[in-house]
Amino acid sequence: MPKKKVAIIMGSDSDLPIVKKAIDKLKSFDIPTQVQIISAHRTPDLAADFAKNAISNDVGVIIAAAGMAAHLAGVIAAHTILPVIGLPIKSTLEGLDSLLSTVQMPPGVPVATVGINNADNAAILAAQILAITDSDVSLKLAQMKENMCNRVIEKNKNLK
Repeated sequence: MPKKKVAIIMGSDSDLPIVKKAIDKLKSFDIPTQVQIISAHRTPDLAADFAKNAISNDVGVIIAAAGMAAHLAGVIAAHTILPVIGLPIKSTLEGLDSLLSTVQMPPGVPVATVGINNADNAAILAAQILAITDSDVSLKLAQMKENMCNRVIEKNKNLK
């Protein structure tokens, strides 16, 4: 069985500097990615087609990054049963418009949403979802948590 990948879609190429952080974090867990630009408003048929075919393309989780009227994650979630993680991108209104557009979904169409521009957490959440059935990813996440703990302990020692 092929390793599940994380699909990362963004509404515009202007989102790439933020999305790159998620790509890099997923690579650190050896999780394959598929990255595309798909607009909920400019290419709605492409968005629906992508979501409907994600499972057959070995996608396990989808991260959808968008700014302004950030409907991308919701449109994708409407067309798949896969977990969708919304990554609101700061554009206008300090990103609050993107956050609210992503997080306020109707019943039955959930989108897990991370903080504005928080690509690292989007990638980590995707990895945690895949870790349910992938022991390699699970071990890498455990190591990451241990490293974070050790860094805090070391900083505390240095403070004294």
